[in-house]
Amino acid sequence: MKRFTELFCELDQTTRTNEKVTALERYFAQAPPADAAWGLHFLCGRTLPRVVSSKNLWSWMAEESQLPEWLIAECYDAVGDAAETIALLLPRTGSGTTLGLAQFVTEALLPLAQFPERAKHDRLIQTWRALDSNQRLVYNKLITGNFRVGVARTLVVRALAAVAKIEPSIMAHRVLGRWQPTPEDFQRLLSPDHPDHQLAKPYPFFLASPLEIKIQRGESLEALGTVGDWQVEWKWDGIRAQLIRRGNETLVWSRGDEMVTDSFPEIVAAGDALLNGTVLDGEILAWQGEDPLPFGTLQRRLGRKAVGAKTQRDFPISFVAYDLLELNAEDLRGRPLSERRTRLEEVIAQADRRLSGSRVGTESENESLLPGFESLIDAETVAPRILRLSPLVHAASWVELEQLRKEARSRKVEGVMLKKLNSAYGVGRQRGDWWKWKIDPFVIDAVLVAAQRGHGRRASLYTDYTFAVWDQGQLVPVAKAYSGLTDEEILQVDAFVRYHTTGKFGPVRSVKPQQVFELAFEGIQESTRHKSGVAVRFPRMNRWRHDKKPEEADTLETLRRLAK
Repeated sequence: MKRFTELFCELDQTTRTNEKVTALERYFAQAPPADAAWGLHFLCGRTLPRVVSSKNLWSWMAEESQLPEWLIAECYDAVGDAAETIALLLPRTGSGTTLGLAQFVTEALLPLAQFPERAKHDRLIQTWRALDSNQRLVYNKLITGNFRVGVARTLVVRALAAVAKIEPSIMAHRVLGRWQPTPEDFQRLLSPDHPDHQLAKPYPFFLASPLEIKIQRGESLEALGTVGDWQVEWKWDGIRAQLIRRGNETLVWSRGDEMVTDSFPEIVAAGDALLNGTVLDGEILAWQGEDPLPFGTLQRRLGRKAVGAKTQRDFPISFVAYDLLELNAEDLRGRPLSERRTRLEEVIAQADRRLSGSRVGTESENESLLPGFESLIDAETVAPRILRLSPLVHAASWVELEQLRKEARSRKVEGVMLKKLNSAYGVGRQRGDWWKWKIDPFVIDAVLVAAQRGHGRRASLYTDYTFAVWDQGQLVPVAKAYSGLTDEEILQVDAFVRYHTTGKFGPVRSVKPQQVFELAFEGIQESTRHKSGVAVRFPRMNRWRHDKKPEEADTLETLRRLAK
């Protein structure tokens, strides 16, 4: 626990990538395999089930610290992080545990789930008293299921790969697989003899870079060569995923390294039509007829443990495939995209022929159903096309492609993707071979009406803002945003909030409606879940409109028109 806490502090106290990787390498090289396995577990974003409620955590801390509730609330407001606030306010009685991380997890964390409330209280107090301040912070983050530290998974993979002396791409593939926080599994991850081909394991995703930023810097499209050197596709607004068919089993993995197989039984059934040893890269989309549906429709499918026939009918989905990573158990990622695309078209056509009997329609289509589809449709229902091939966008010039990109919103897509025809399928975000060229965002002027402190290094500043627009003479909140301002502007807004607070609602401060900001966002749709009746997607601050008065801000009617 001491070594892992020291690593946490090292990672938290630096923003330099090389320093973080060095600290991680040192930890994985020196920690016993049992401890390193649990360290990797937490650093990869995996958590333990939450066993102590926030209410009890605050109540027991108040009891132990003997501090009044109002002072605790003010401290939390200043710090902005529950685990850190509790660690700072508890009496400093302990000198720290000497248990290794694995033993600490096994003896101090995992048993809590089995304890009745009073025993849980006693064990928690006992543990707090034994730990030093930094160890308490890590402990609190682990028991709340909110362990986060400023290090990306790619850096963890880099460090592990350096310790194992293998390529980072190979290690990234290993880490995505099924492994448990055990010393045996950790040593297998580092082993040069590790069986890299595991049935359930996805490949690391290849990510595109924003082309609009390149253009904003004054670089022309002609610098990319001719448009004929590129494969152009629509940029879909869904969930990036890999569809895996191996060992007579079909699995679906999201880009967030989460297996979402249970949420999409239709995709699994469609995937059964693929040959064993096939992996497709693509997008899960809500889909009706021949058109994609808004992302909000897809969200209604997420996180469901049981997806019945009614849910499938109400929120239909499709898997749109745009790359072939594996075929006949052969890794194709190093092949040119042009070759992968040709073979992908063949794979989808073959699967479509097998699935054609499941789409009840003409007499020629009324064949026996593919096993797995019997529960998804009935004789009076036309089953949606679940497995689709992402269509190519054809343009004779960059000018023509720019015109097609402007049609993206009317086509219900986010823009276009440009992929070099001779490119391999890489790992992570590698500039040059794949570009995403998104449509211009929606833009409105809105009034700042509330603010809240941020987290981490922004915990002492008001950086999370609520914005409103006018509706019948009243300001109605429509969006929350926390990105887009410079450090200098954040300090200026923070000062404004402190001197113009009109009310306190927990950590939220309402402010005088005097400041106008230009907000940009990717999408907008009507919503019964929001008081305003609309929901915007990915809102961010484009600029601070010092030139505008609050009464010049946009109206709710403007947003409603944009939603149509």
